[in-house]
Amino acid sequence: MSDDERADGSGGESADEGGQNPYLRDPPTEFEPVDSLSESEAREQTALLREAIREHDRRYYVEADPLIADRTYDSLFARLQELEDAFDLTHPDSPTRRVGGEPLEAFETVAHVAPMLSIDQSGEADDVREFDERVRRELDAADGDAADDLQYVCEPKFDGVSMAFVYEDGSLERAVTRGDGREGDDVTRNVRTIGSVPQRLHGEYPDSLAVRGEVYMPKDAFQAYNRERIERGEEPFANPRNATAGTIRQLDPAVVADRPLDVFFFDILDSSDGIDAHHEALERFPDWGLRVNDRVEVVDSIDEAIAYRDALLEERDDLNYEIDGTVIKVDDREAREELGQTARHDRWAFAYKFPARAEVTPIVDVAVQVGRTGRLTPVALLEPVDVGGVTVSRASLHNPEEIAEKNVNVGDTVRVQRAGDVIPYVEEVVEKGTEGHYELPDHCPVCESPVERDGPLAHCTGGLACDAQLRRSVEYYASDDGLDLEGLGEKSVRQLVDAGLVGSIADLYDVEREELTALEGWGETSAENLRSELEAAREPALADFLSALGIPHVGPSTARELAREFGSFEAFRDVAENDPERLEGVDDVGETVARQINEFFASEANAAAIDDLLARVSPQEAETDAGGDDLEGLTFVFTGSLEGVTRAEAAETVEAHGANATSSVSGNTDYLVVGANPGQTKRDDAEANDVPIVDEDEFRELLGEYGIDLE
Repeated sequence: MSDDERADGSGGESADEGGQNPYLRDPPTEFEPVDSLSESEAREQTALLREAIREHDRRYYVEADPLIADRTYDSLFARLQELEDAFDLTHPDSPTRRVGGEPLEAFETVAHVAPMLSIDQSGEADDVREFDERVRRELDAADGDAADDLQYVCEPKFDGVSMAFVYEDGSLERAVTRGDGREGDDVTRNVRTIGSVPQRLHGEYPDSLAVRGEVYMPKDAFQAYNRERIERGEEPFANPRNATAGTIRQLDPAVVADRPLDVFFFDILDSSDGIDAHHEALERFPDWGLRVNDRVEVVDSIDEAIAYRDALLEERDDLNYEIDGTVIKVDDREAREELGQTARHDRWAFAYKFPARAEVTPIVDVAVQVGRTGRLTPVALLEPVDVGGVTVSRASLHNPEEIAEKNVNVGDTVRVQRAGDVIPYVEEVVEKGTEGHYELPDHCPVCESPVERDGPLAHCTGGLACDAQLRRSVEYYASDDGLDLEGLGEKSVRQLVDAGLVGSIADLYDVEREELTALEGWGETSAENLRSELEAAREPALADFLSALGIPHVGPSTARELAREFGSFEAFRDVAENDPERLEGVDDVGETVARQINEFFASEANAAAIDDLLARVSPQEAETDAGGDDLEGLTFVFTGSLEGVTRAEAAETVEAHGANATSSVSGNTDYLVVGANPGQTKRDDAEANDVPIVDEDEFRELLGEYGIDLE
């Protein structure tokens, strides 16, 4: 074998012939420094590591019989990556391709080597028997006794993403989504990150091979990943299939590498070697390093196929992957050719579907979501279940008192309902799987701060130092109820926090244009627009600033009352910290709200975050005397930048004269005031609701008619 052959791990005899590969059994995990190796030595070690890692992958994913511990495997993998980087020995087949790569701009559409058709299906046994009768009738018509030896292969019908995997000379050439069955998206770079997809085949494989497989997310990995998302304050995936489909179409392969995808291979689309029967192909797949499902059975009659489906239905909840039925396939490949296809599906296969799970399902885990104000909300993670025609995989448990009252715990089978056809919740326990009920943690799952109980509620005491509260607080600060910052929604806030650019609300004002344009989906225009929005928000109206802070129970209406009462932020903060009883005299503020305002400002983390923010913004003083009720009954919405005044100051002016200033357009809005660079959404909403749109000059003229000066 030449050095080049060893470098890419191709050609020649196995590097382990005679047990020569030291990285297979009891491998070393300490290595000589890279700079002490010659290039020839590095190539030799790289080839041995690649071959060993491929064999470890096969033993782990296909045989489920690993030779080494995970930590040892990680050491070998890290060493291989170190050598490839140091000696520029990268190769498309290398196992290190699993860590991802540079983000893609778009997926290329490519034609399949053979059609990937759909499967005719039904949930009725009579339709399955009709399929069998048709198959036998058509085979007998082609060959008088062809149906006598008919056998079916029965397989689980996986609920994932179907895909074609093309291997040339044993190397993964491309992976393509099913698409329309004739062509699909080339997602090879993403698929290379999946550990159970071999970069090179093993053994005596065909020179050319295209196989069909199903990429999926194991149920335990899905629940764990959803739990992490919920605890980070992110929206969880609805079910494993959605999670898989969303992941495989990510433009950044590094994101795919970070998510727990797996694959089963289940059919040959095209091969340079002839194979007579489908079950023979499945038997050979593991020899090539292709992972197959262990629930496949060959049966001699359609009654046995129906019995197979019924038995698998009973085992469905115990499997670590989602299935929604079974697939019954004619085993003989020559018979398949006789049966052919319709325009949409193969005539030699039929899917016998399971009934949808309805309302009753087990709880597999409980995640704790941390809200903007620190409130802890337990969320039950469920085996996906149909509730009113919608598949749900999570349900609210509301609070610790309700959990105790219903005696709900992980492992229990529960009935799930949807409140107002929107929010799923656990109605009752149908069957106890464990003793006792779930207990909320004593410390925040995100920041480890102590959890405090307040009657039926529980709160994280971490304040704005808690990442979950931080993300939600930044989102709220920029929302319509806050400073109404265009271009700063949930996705962009998550990007900024995850990239380490924003560790507090104050950091928003320090993000540079170059840092924004380096993020996926950000261009020069969007970056500059956000920076302009933030610059315009350095002197917010006091009421908007108070609302934007996210103080519990202080929304826009209460914030306006507080602003009119105290006039300045300094005066309000002094009372909030030192004389909370005085707050109770303000409209919309009672004893409970006054106490929570006091507790918000008493938090050292919150106080530090506010001090940092005040170093960057200067809340404007508010008029403490009402200006009259000239505009009573009118509702205004503002968008874009006004000259001479901020939107918040304009809103304060109309409110001081009896009008309402809201952040979104509805049928109750009387005027949409449009400044420079307005948001298109509000204009569209105004047109849809027949709301008059006025520019700044027209707005000033309107106020002038009432003797109101905007200055």
